[in-house]
Amino acid sequence: MPATARIAPRGEDRLRSGHPWIYRTDVRDVDAGAGAVVRVVGPKDRPLGFALYSDRSQIALRMIARADGTIDDAFWERRLRAAIAFRTALGLDATAYRLVHGEADLLPSLIVDRYADCLVLQALSQGMDRLLPTLVPMLVELTGARGVLARNDPKVRLLEGLEQKVEPLHGDVPPTIAVREGPVHYDVDVWHGQKTGLFLDQRENREAAARYARGRVLDGFSYNGGFALRLASAADTVEALDSSADAVARITHNAAKNRLANVTAREANVFDELRHLEREGARFDTIVLDPPAFAKNKASVPKALAGYKEINLRALRLLNPGGYLVTCSCSYNVDEATFGQVLYEASVDSHTPVTVVEKRMQGRDHPVLLGVPETYYLKCFILRTLA
Repeated sequence: MPATARIAPRGEDRLRSGHPWIYRTDVRDVDAGAGAVVRVVGPKDRPLGFALYSDRSQIALRMIARADGTIDDAFWERRLRAAIAFRTALGLDATAYRLVHGEADLLPSLIVDRYADCLVLQALSQGMDRLLPTLVPMLVELTGARGVLARNDPKVRLLEGLEQKVEPLHGDVPPTIAVREGPVHYDVDVWHGQKTGLFLDQRENREAAARYARGRVLDGFSYNGGFALRLASAADTVEALDSSADAVARITHNAAKNRLANVTAREANVFDELRHLEREGARFDTIVLDPPAFAKNKASVPKALAGYKEINLRALRLLNPGGYLVTCSCSYNVDEATFGQVLYEASVDSHTPVTVVEKRMQGRDHPVLLGVPETYYLKCFILRTLA
């Protein structure tokens, strides 16, 4: 029988609102080891379900079930099977996509991405880390993966008292894996690349952007060149900018792999380069801005908003009339309304009226769980300039 964690009324109210996290300040008492599955009860011993317990994180409990039952191997297999079946039903035109998206698949703090015949996972809590010996064989059985790599190097693991490490958990995971997103082919370094290798959450936004792209295209913060490569077939020329020399080399390699002679990549600070291009009088028909998260925490939000306004204002000044700006924020701490307000202010200050053509979010394989705002992190606006 699992140990019991008793929570305060505020914690119970939080669960009733639909959120699966209970903070340490709302846990009255618990006697369990790190990463254990615990039975959760309210202040009057009312059973509330089961959770993964952390003895280090401020998120002490992550709910895995809201009803009585048995948390055994069959329980975890059902959860994994349901997550994988959902992605299969989506009919994604890609060989790289997310299979498990943490809380949104009722598998809190577990990320699993598929890259061709290999899986790359992240276990971001004590509970999921402890469950990996159980979950990895199930994933191999359900997917037929030849290799499973743990990219357990995010800093958030330190908050759980867990080591940052990258290690193979099953089979063979090669240094580079060839994958496809629609018409674009990539060679991906899943051992060292950002996140698990690619920004898979932008796949459908890249598809949408390709419907509008034309003429001279500028792709800022390009990383692997995802937007640049996807938009190249609709553009005359594409210029990809990134501050990392390694990223520029990857863009150049993948452009050659896809025989896209109209894509060039340059190492540059995007903030500085946008100002430089404006001084030169450069003009573009399509601009993409997909920066890293500017707001890692609430304290950094004011500076982040200033950064978002700066790059979007400059981009709007560089666009020809009727041009398109595809602009993104992956900062959870900057919500859609706030990001939209920043874009409005950039439009006003640049004297460039714009219309919103589309408002988008992360791809369907990265679903948002209603009531859990942390699962809605990626905002994407496609804007069209009027003058």
